[in-house]
Amino acid sequence: MELYLLRHGIAEDRSASGRDADRRLTDEGRDKLRRILERAQSAKVNPSLILSSPLKRALETAEIAARELGYEGRIVRADALIPDSSPAKVWEEIRLHAVEPSILLAGHEPLFSHAVAWMLGSTRAMVHFRKGAIVRIDFDSIGAEPRGVLQWMLTAKLA
Repeated sequence: MELYLLRHGIAEDRSASGRDADRRLTDEGRDKLRRILERAQSAKVNPSLILSSPLKRALETAEIAARELGYEGRIVRADALIPDSSPAKVWEEIRLHAVEPSILLAGHEPLFSHAVAWMLGSTRAMVHFRKGAIVRIDFDSIGAEPRGVLQWMLTAKLA
């Protein structure tokens, strides 16, 4: 399986409602995200499933990813991808979709740094996940414990 973790783009500091879950992407966040995803498309990123945190900024990120990458399926909201979730919950969610050849997750920090480290066999977060960054990890199997191989990471500075 190819797994892509895409951190949401730059978001507004406060939403009109004052709720963190309602914060939206800024124009700059959308633009940088599109540039990153154009590069990702040239790297043949073609998800068979997109899962997203239910928070507005992650859903907007997932919607932009779907458009830029030509994904025509439904974006599935997954509570396992909220900011204060755990890598184990993320892995449980992935395992529910183990038949998929390629999954893109849209979510948050610090969850994604911890999840990437854990999926690569480390107990410490070693990845600095900037807003809009995307990582590809490949898995030969989707067992109880993840053992992936990092393929690449793309950030706005490289896009």
